[in-house]
Amino acid sequence: MTDSGRDRTWLVAVATAMWGTDALWRMPLATSLPTTTVVLCEHLIVTLLLAPLLPRAWRAFRSCAGHERVAVLVVGAGTSALATLMFTAAFSYGDPVTPVVLQKLQPVFAALASFLLLRERPRAGYPVLAVPAVVGAWMLAFPDPFQVGVSRVMPAVLALGAAGLWAAGTVLGRLLSRRLSAMEVTTLRYSVGLPTAALVVFFRDGSPLDGPANLGSALAVGLDSLGGLLLLALVPGLLALSLYYLGMRTTAAARATIAELSFPATAAVVGVWVLGEPLTVTQWGGFVLVVAMVTLLGWNERVGTRRLVGITEAVPVRG
Repeated sequence: MTDSGRDRTWLVAVATAMWGTDALWRMPLATSLPTTTVVLCEHLIVTLLLAPLLPRAWRAFRSCAGHERVAVLVVGAGTSALATLMFTAAFSYGDPVTPVVLQKLQPVFAALASFLLLRERPRAGYPVLAVPAVVGAWMLAFPDPFQVGVSRVMPAVLALGAAGLWAAGTVLGRLLSRRLSAMEVTTLRYSVGLPTAALVVFFRDGSPLDGPANLGSALAVGLDSLGGLLLLALVPGLLALSLYYLGMRTTAAARATIAELSFPATAAVVGVWVLGEPLTVTQWGGFVLVVAMVTLLGWNERVGTRRLVGITEAVPVRG
């Protein structure tokens, strides 16, 4: 797909906005289940639902070039499983600020990686929307955006690792979406992420020699948690990711990473109107700024005469 192709930045924004509903189900689950159990069950549920598509997806994997196979493994093992676990683990050190601060570097990582790996060319107008969007995300993250400190090494390392893996997921998802269909990418992501999450359970939740016992314990969830796990896996999981990769087929990664800031905006709405968490004046200002920049980005890429990021020619999607 060339620059004149149909842009789907708006679809990326819609898909990632669905990630903002994550807290509706993850927060109750976090109080009753270990993090590793939640991540493992998410991947298991979606992989089972996508089981009929597994043969086609893995045939597609075998037909990929070497660098595309590596991209599948990074997206599945790194972005889908390890990044979520690293980001969650960063909070276990008792510092709620550092992980959120450093996660805001994700658009910077993604823009750099998209240039190095995909040769995308941000144009002069890109910072006009990108910088205010990142500033708005920062304002939205903290009640007082001027009183923020990064204090500990380990949560900083974990948060930076997660941000880097999520940025890589955006860029490599764009790379894979040039050749594979949205459902093939989604299926490969979860089917690679599932054994990765299982390995984390083996090595983190007990002795590696007790792996099957650890796995059985991790999957032993009560009926009261099953509904939340299903909704978590289906809405911000399977449905959102399928739409996301569909949008990524014709959306430059550098644009997509800004569109993805619809995620914290939606999470703020869920926090205020569903979970009862108030926002300060500056947080509301950040919310408005993020929504405005993401909306302007989608509008410009859809109807504007000049896109803000040039993209290279895509390989036609099979099937």
